This record gives sequence, structure tokens and C-alpha cells, in this order.
Amino acid sequence: MASVLVWLVRLCGLVGWAAGVVACVWLLGVAPMSHPWNGPLVWGGVAAGCAAVRVVALWSLRLVGEDGPPGPGGASPGSGVSLEKGARKPGAGKPVVGKPGARKPGAPWPWTDDSALWIKGRTVAVWLLVGLAAGAMFGCLMSMPSNDRIERLRDAGAEVGPARVVGEPLRVRPERDDEDRVKGYASRLTLAVAGGRARVLVKGAYTYDRPRAGTPVQVLWSRSRPELGGYVNESRDLPALAAGRWKPFPDDDQGRAALFAFVLVTVVFGLVMAAVFSLAPDPDALQDRAWSAWAQTVRGLFVAGLYLAWRPILLGQEANLVSLLFAGGGFVLILLVYAFTTGF
Repeated sequence: MASVLVWLVRLCGLVGWAAGVVACVWLLGVAPMSHPWNGPLVWGGVAAGCAAVRVVALWSLRLVGEDGPPGPGGASPGSGVSLEKGARKPGAGKPVVGKPGARKPGAPWPWTDDSALWIKGRTVAVWLLVGLAAGAMFGCLMSMPSNDRIERLRDAGAEVGPARVVGEPLRVRPERDDEDRVKGYASRLTLAVAGGRARVLVKGAYTYDRPRAGTPVQVLWSRSRPELGGYVNESRDLPALAAGRWKPFPDDDQGRAALFAFVLVTVVFGLVMAAVFSLAPDPDALQDRAWSAWAQTVRGLFVAGLYLAWRPILLGQEANLVSLLFAGGGFVLILLVYAFTTGF
């Protein structure tokens, strides 16, 4: 029984890690797509499910009196090996003097559970996923549309076409950056679209230059349903939004901001924390935490909660305030939770 539980813990860890990677990669390019975002929804669910099953298996191991995986020297799973600090055999995995590359009798191979190389490598892999997840969540939040107008237009067969402003623009106001410099103008426009008979009303149009009567613009609109209005935003990649296909970091202002956010969080925070929390701690401490039911329960509950918080966003449903706060702060919380449960 213990042997089955040990391998179940390992299998859930491997499958959950792979599913997490796929979900994060999907999340990087779903912003231009229509809801529901089934890719990250399904793979994120697999990762969360594996985390939950892994926690149950670890607690079951405690109930049957086992602490973790096989010990050094080829001990069979379920042999009662303790994962307390110092449980590893002194000199395990070190070559015998005078025989380069040889192992001491009973010492583990470098890739077995008891070897320092395997333990640290496994921890690095976990932290790389944590960094990827934090960056993917932050990047997705940066590139998501702020309203559902684009999705309604896509559902009605949106296309991008040239248009001209008809009459004087209304409610024109400058948009300023952090240094109080004008970066563009928001306005309400009435457009005459090339090849279209009806006028198209655009609320919240964004242009770099102040719009005037006759100003040419590109508009995202539906030829079959012009009453839906249009979408004008010179800082967005309108063809990518119209296509509704998976595309990470579109060639527009928000795409570049999302790329910067992803690199900042994944590389600066994720890789640095991976190095600190994987290489600095003692291998015995890392092994103890990896098979600790309490530590993995905290991680499992967090992963499940994070998935449930993101689920309404992935489905395109209205999320409550708690879900929005949890999902919005998830890229920071995941770093803190995994740092707390790794420790030294």
C-alpha cells in the first residue's frame, strides 16, 4: 500500500508540473481569444487536481506509518525510511577514493530520490514553474481587454477596416502618462466605414493625435451588425483582436507591456528565487519539505484556490471581489507561498 502511495505522489507531481507548464503557456496568448479560454481552464484544472490528489496521498502515507520515498541503498518503497534531517547516509553518492566515478556500496545514483543532485534539480524545476506561472498571470492581466465590447463584435463577425470621422468628435479628453505628458486622446466618434452604408458610433475611441472631422482611423466593427458600434484604439493590434486566435504579446502597447511584465516577474523574481531557495538550503531540508504533508497541503490549497479564482475569468463570467483580488494578486502570492513552504 505504501509503495502505491509513494508512486502516486510522484506521478501527481510530474503530471501536475507538466499540466502547469501547458496552462501557463496557454495563458500567455489567450487575451485576443474569445471566451471561454478552454486551454488554461482544462490544463489548470488538471494541475489543481493533481495537487489535491498528491496531498491526499501524502496524508495517507502518514496514516499507514510511512514518511516518504525509498531511502538510500535501494530500500524499497514503504520501508519506513524517515525524511528527518540527517536521515541520508553520510557520503551518499560520493565516488570511492581511487576509483573515479565509482559509488560506495549502497549509495544512490545521482538521479534517485536520495541524491542531492536530484533533490536540488527537482526543486529548481518547481521554482521555474512558479516563476513561469507568476509571469504568465501578470502578463495575461496586463493584456486582457478592459471590457466585453470586443468579444461581442467578434461574435458578430468582426473585421478591421478604414474609416473617417464624420462631424466633430465629442467628449475629447487628453490621456496623460505618469509624467503628466499627453500620450493620446479619448473621444466619442461617429465613423463612415469604407464599404459600409450605416454610420458606426464608437465610444471611448483612443487615438494618439487629437481627432477631427475627416480624420482617418482603423476601426474594429461588424458589417452585419453596425448597431453594436465599433472599437478604435491605436495602441492595440486590431487584426489580432479580430482574428481571435492565440497570440502571446501582440505587437501593440499592451503586448509590449505584457512582455515586459512577464520578463520582469519570471526572470528577475522567478529565477532569482529559484536559485536562492533551491541551491542555498540543505538537500535534507528540501527533501523533508517535498514530502511534508503539512507543507504540501498549504501549496495544494493555494493552487486550488488560485484556480477557482481564475475560473470565472477564464470562462468569461462575472467574478466576485474576492476572486478578482485573489486572481489579481496571484502572481505575488504564489511566490510568497512557495517561498514560505520551502524555507531553509
